[in-house]
Amino acid sequence: MSEVEIYTDGACRGNPGPGGWGALLVSGERRREMRGAESNTTNNRMELAAAIEALAALKRPCRVRLYTDSQYLRKGITEWLPQWKARGWKTADRKPVKNSDLWLALERQVARHTIEWHWVRGHSGHPGNDAADALANQAIDDLLAGG
Repeated sequence: MSEVEIYTDGACRGNPGPGGWGALLVSGERRREMRGAESNTTNNRMELAAAIEALAALKRPCRVRLYTDSQYLRKGITEWLPQWKARGWKTADRKPVKNSDLWLALERQVARHTIEWHWVRGHSGHPGNDAADALANQAIDDLLAGG
């Protein structure tokens, strides 16, 4: 089974506002950069999109170490998701779970792989996280420039 390190980040200019996601995939000497943007979104949706798109890009099941600076993403997939599902997609205070469409999409991608989830402090000089952040912000710049 192939081993891949994935670094993801989401960014938003205003929340909601124009947002972007970025992902860096590394396997041995191979590196792949990915990014995308939406004109009206939230930071949390972009954090989720980065993980979904990066995992979807893997053509076969892999052992993945996924690094994110989003506790929302890491805790959501590792801790909160089973509870949300058990409560019929309601939070502990009985409100609908936000971004359930993306949580379901992420769950489908996660099922294909063996994943270790790692949290890293954002904007702390971590090279993989900094690269993903730069990709997310480049995606927003491209969107705003009409590209």
